[in-house]
Amino acid sequence: MALIKKPVTGMKDILPAEMLLRDYCISVIKKTYAEFGFTSIETPCVESLANLNSKQGGENEKLIFKVMKRGEKLNLAEAKEENDLTDSGLRYDLTVPLVRFYANHANELPAPFKALQMGNVWRADRPQKGRYRQFMQCDIDILGEASNLAEIELILATTTTLGRLGFKDFKIRINDRRLLKAMAAYSGFPEDEYDNVFITLDKMDKIGIDGVSEELEKQGFGRETIDKYLDLFRAAEGKNGLDGLKTIADMLGDSLPAEVRDNLDEIIESVDSTKTAQFEMVFDPTLVRGMSYYTGTIFEVAMPQYGGSCGGGGRYDKMVGKFLGQDTPACGFSIGFERIIMIMMDEGFKIPGESDKVAFLIEKGIKGKMLSEIIGEAQKERALGKQVLVVRMAKNKKFQKQQLSEQGYADVRDFYLNPLN
Repeated sequence: MALIKKPVTGMKDILPAEMLLRDYCISVIKKTYAEFGFTSIETPCVESLANLNSKQGGENEKLIFKVMKRGEKLNLAEAKEENDLTDSGLRYDLTVPLVRFYANHANELPAPFKALQMGNVWRADRPQKGRYRQFMQCDIDILGEASNLAEIELILATTTTLGRLGFKDFKIRINDRRLLKAMAAYSGFPEDEYDNVFITLDKMDKIGIDGVSEELEKQGFGRETIDKYLDLFRAAEGKNGLDGLKTIADMLGDSLPAEVRDNLDEIIESVDSTKTAQFEMVFDPTLVRGMSYYTGTIFEVAMPQYGGSCGGGGRYDKMVGKFLGQDTPACGFSIGFERIIMIMMDEGFKIPGESDKVAFLIEKGIKGKMLSEIIGEAQKERALGKQVLVVRMAKNKKFQKQQLSEQGYADVRDFYLNPLN
């Protein structure tokens, strides 16, 4: 049987040029987050299916790559249901593993605990450009901090990182799940239908307010309820940030807890007055975020010039309690690592310090003492912090130098057995 050269569908090989960029981005991300007090952790790629199917992951729970039981646990002869065959799966995000990790080690960790986690996750999704079945996530989370200091720190750390990677003029869209629920209650939607309403609302940027109205009507909701709901969004439309929030809050009256509005006010004002990157904080009442575990503030990195978002997160104060038996405040922000890499690759991003790359091309006849002297010279350059590639000279030296130039080697030095030739 012939071996298959292509990777599994929806997954990809990473070539050296992209790997170089990925390593650079990872180093910037880790250094920046460390400056904000985040510490790195690692969790296994395989988690218990009971955890992965805990109704916390939204639609992602339908995309789990499941792992068959092993050894004595696997009894094919008596298996009747899927649960008889599987008991674990590949993680679809880093939040569920983090919460399980925290529940196991809370007594060994500082309070609050600021975690940085980077690693691959897997989803049996439909592959498309910039979207694979295996991809890296980059999460920062703060557990044990109930105040909005967590949101402020997460937003500042993430935007500082994006700024250092060369991104600017993006937006941080922000909302609160409690505000979404207050708007739905004010309009008259039944509480058990909130999730369906929010799923439809989440399509606002694609189908517009009329499209949302039409879909809600198809779902059987009354015209009066729909109009009352959409009037809230129309009233805030075209108003800047906090003005839009104030308009909706005034319309909701006492049905919106004052702390929700005050919380969003303080986060936006604090970030705007202390940010170092070039971006805008935007209150967006249509922002939903799909995960059902969000309980309060939600946010998203919007990059309209690149056609979508590049990360997001929010507060999930009830999730840890499902493991520990008592609620623990928690909030997180995830950078869309793969999308960022794709944008940087498409734009031909040049890694700082690439000019320090040197290539030594050594003619094939060189050996012995002369070879040692050349390698010794390369070692001296490396001691100065330069990246030095030492290779034999190819027959087609012109093509070899062209390839080296594409790899960022601006300084190419030739070494001949007889320099006079």
